[in-house]
Amino acid sequence: MLLLVDLDNTLVDRAAAFNTWASSFVGALGGSAQDTAWLIELDRDGYEPRDSLVRAIGERFDASPEPTSLMKMLLFDHVPLMTLDETVVVALRNAREARWKVGIVTNGATTQQALKVRSLGLEPHVDDVVISEAAGVKKPDPGIFRLAADRIGESLSGGWMIGDHPTADILGGSGAGLKTAWVSRGKTWPEGLPAPDLAAPTAAEAINAIVGGCPA
Repeated sequence: MLLLVDLDNTLVDRAAAFNTWASSFVGALGGSAQDTAWLIELDRDGYEPRDSLVRAIGERFDASPEPTSLMKMLLFDHVPLMTLDETVVVALRNAREARWKVGIVTNGATTQQALKVRSLGLEPHVDDVVISEAAGVKKPDPGIFRLAADRIGESLSGGWMIGDHPTADILGGSGAGLKTAWVSRGKTWPEGLPAPDLAAPTAAEAINAIVGGCPA
C-alpha cells in the first residue's frame, strides 16, 4: 500500500519557520512589521520563484544583500528553524508498522529539500524521498507520482497522496489515480475545485485516519 506525503506545510510547518526568519531578516534591514507582512505574502508559502523574490527584495530594501547571498539566505536560513512534531513521527511509524510504504514527494531545489529531510531526521521514517529538481518533473504533473510509486515498488492504485496545496498535491495526486487527503491548516477548501477524499487539520491526523481505514 502506497502513502505519498508532501513535505513543506504538511509533514513540517514551513510557514512558521519562514515567517520567523522573515521577521528577523526584515528587522536587520531596518524594515517594519508591514515590510515583514509584505515579504511573507509575496513568498506565497514558498511557491513564488526564488529569483523573483530576490529581485523584489532588492527593489524594496536599499540595504538588501547582493543577489547570490540573498538567494542562499532564502533557500537555507529558515531550515534550522523548522521542527518535526512528534505526532508526525508517531503517525509515520504507525503507517509503516501497518505495512504502508511511505514516500515524500516535494517540489523544490534538491539541496534545500534534502537538507530539510536530513536535518529533521525524517529519513528513518520513510521509504523514499522524491524531489522535483532531481526528478526533472514536479507536482502536479502525474509523472512525479508515478516515479515515486515505481521507486518504492508499489502501485498507484489504492494509494494516497497527502498534502496542503490544492493544486500541486490534491489535484495532482488525483490526476495520477491516487486518493487524496488535504491538510487544511485551518483553511477552507477553494470553491470550484473537486474535493479531496479526506480533509484533516494536520498531516498526523490525515495519516492516522488513512491507516485506520477512513471511508474513501
